[in-house]
Amino acid sequence: MSCHAEAAIDLPLDPQAAWDAVMDWNGQSAWMLFTRVWSTDNDGQGVGGGVAARTSVGPLGFTDDMVITHWDPPHECTVKHLGTIVRGTGTFAVRPTTGGSTFTWSEDVIPPLGALGRISWPLVRPAFELMMRISLKRLAAVVAR
Repeated sequence: MSCHAEAAIDLPLDPQAAWDAVMDWNGQSAWMLFTRVWSTDNDGQGVGGGVAARTSVGPLGFTDDMVITHWDPPHECTVKHLGTIVRGTGTFAVRPTTGGSTFTWSEDVIPPLGALGRISWPLVRPAFELMMRISLKRLAAVVAR
């Protein structure tokens, strides 16, 4: 059973420019909270491309290895989380709006610790989504420069 989290932000960019900004894996390190991101193969482009993200606070952290399972530029990319800490899928979606684009980041995660993780999800989700929203505000600041 997966647990859903989602956050979205409007960006003053056309869909292609928004896609280019959010799909710059190395560039995500500038806006993704507590996380350094990089492509591991195929330059992180297209189905089968690899991506890794190191999330840490001080000396505590983990690396999340991912593979791209859906690739539809400039609209949507889905990755499968391959690790033991983070499992499930994550999706980045870009949709056109009147003033630019809306970028939506969603995660369907399988929490660690089995039943305890699933039971704890209602308590964890608000903090998880807060970190996503902070990251998206940082993204908006990056693209505004």
